[in-house]
Amino acid sequence: MRKLILAILGLVTVLSTQAQVPTKVTQGDTILKRLTTAPATDTVAVPLINQPMFFGQNLLYKLRLDSIKQTVPLDYNEYVQSYIDIYVKRKNMYADMLGLSSYYFPIFEKALKSYNIPTEIKYLSIVESSLNPHAVSRVGATGLWQFMFGTAKAYGLNMDNFVDERKDPIQASYAAAAYFKDAYEELGDWLLAIAAYNCGKGNVNRAIDKAGSRDFWEIRRFLPAETRNYVPAFIAAVYVMKYAKTHQIQAKATPFVFKTDTIQVRNFVALSDVANAINHTEETLIALNPSYKKKIVNGTANAPKRVVIPNPEHQYYEQLFDVLNRDVDIDKEIILASTDDVRDLRKKAQPKKAEKASGILVHKVLPGQNLTIIANKYGVEVQDLKVWNELSALSIVPGQKLKIYKEGAAPRLTPKAKAAFVSYKVKQGDTLSSIAEKFEGITVASLKRANGLKTAKIAEGMILKVM
Repeated sequence: MRKLILAILGLVTVLSTQAQVPTKVTQGDTILKRLTTAPATDTVAVPLINQPMFFGQNLLYKLRLDSIKQTVPLDYNEYVQSYIDIYVKRKNMYADMLGLSSYYFPIFEKALKSYNIPTEIKYLSIVESSLNPHAVSRVGATGLWQFMFGTAKAYGLNMDNFVDERKDPIQASYAAAAYFKDAYEELGDWLLAIAAYNCGKGNVNRAIDKAGSRDFWEIRRFLPAETRNYVPAFIAAVYVMKYAKTHQIQAKATPFVFKTDTIQVRNFVALSDVANAINHTEETLIALNPSYKKKIVNGTANAPKRVVIPNPEHQYYEQLFDVLNRDVDIDKEIILASTDDVRDLRKKAQPKKAEKASGILVHKVLPGQNLTIIANKYGVEVQDLKVWNELSALSIVPGQKLKIYKEGAAPRLTPKAKAAFVSYKVKQGDTLSSIAEKFEGITVASLKRANGLKTAKIAEGMILKVM
């Protein structure tokens, strides 16, 4: 009887007709080369699918998914099956990721565990970036975990002329874990938290309100098109990584075949010099440290920076010590990066009325306007408006004139001005991360600390201190 059941299941597998999507595979690049250069095209790994054809559930796949389920639900339906069908055909791509996962997954697991996040969330990196730290999406999402600029800043990642921590496997993984902790606390469901990672908690909450349900498959139709496919793609990615051998997918050898050490650097050190000191290639050091834009580790005594290196042999210790304690001759000025969010850049590209060559605008307050509305109109911060106009409170009146400085023309803030804080009234749809994104230098962690919040839950009408 068991053989008969398995035979029937196998027959169902053959007869099930699924939507197929043609795929493009880049040939000729080594894994190591791919990890040291940014891709030229959009890296979003969630192909769109048409309405799938599905003649009854394929029980074999359902049983397999049930067998590997841990904490995150691995529901099975026609959408999941469609992505399984797509992904099992990408044998070279998944062979690469299986090899790379032996290096990256332990990093992800450690970060997720520190926030009590289910370890299977690590598979989202497969969908997000195909385990390429230099992945950049069409809208500017960057790194293994595909952080947008504003969300990255809200979760404490730094972007400047030397470093983009969205590409740092360690830093970005802890930021992603912190995001999932907040998302789960707010939404109470792992599939909803995964959906929020793609489209934002605000969009998920609006879909919940429209559907009158907290079940992902019920609210799915109210979510953005990419997010509707994002969760099924995640479940399919988990399946393929777990059942790769069943589909004749063999892991390729990882370029990271050595043990690594982590060193805190307090000088500006070139990765090429480190590589020469320990008898490794510069390409290897760049692959291990993808966040350094100029291939320079910009450490200082007050802010040491991490560098990951292959475990050096004893005979190289002395020359490595010399390199790490010698500054390279380079301009050391740190310049904070501006947004690379394509949506924000489009807004900034729109011409602003009444712009003057002096670099200062004068805005006359209209009825119904407040500092937040005015700040959003000109792409500045509420705190900047208060400082520029010497306002001690948030209250303004119609007819009042406010000075607004163009980018690069604003006066430097005094220490007293930096210490000021503003009060923010929570609006419907606000989250701690969306509020943090509105203010320069503010993170989710600093908002929690300033307001004595133990979780990410906030309610409409709450007054938060932003400082």
